[in-house]
Amino acid sequence: MSTPIKRLETGTRMSNVVIHNGVVHLAGVVGEPGGDAAQQTRDCLKEIDRLLALAGSDKTRILRAQIWLADINADFAAMNAVWDAWVPAGHAPARATGEAKLAAPEYVVEIIITAAQA
Repeated sequence: MSTPIKRLETGTRMSNVVIHNGVVHLAGVVGEPGGDAAQQTRDCLKEIDRLLALAGSDKTRILRAQIWLADINADFAAMNAVWDAWVPAGHAPARATGEAKLAAPEYVVEIIITAAQA
């Protein structure tokens, strides 16, 4: 017997959310292009909150976060300041942050989340 896979906000190329066995996988989330790292991080986290709620989860259930910065040296501190204020005390997920060339030069932050359903 196979376990069903639920896909939300599905397009031709990707789904924004995939749920399997009570685990929520979010596609990479970016903010409004052109903003600085702090603003794009705020945008990302607001969208992550929305997508997690859509999937029946929330930020206290995040298992893992992968954060990509276009320029880790320039933007790590600003992104972390916003991230640290957003993560609930006692609910910090496993996390990795790296540097990558993102989809367009106007993007400086991308966040990928895996969470448990509530």
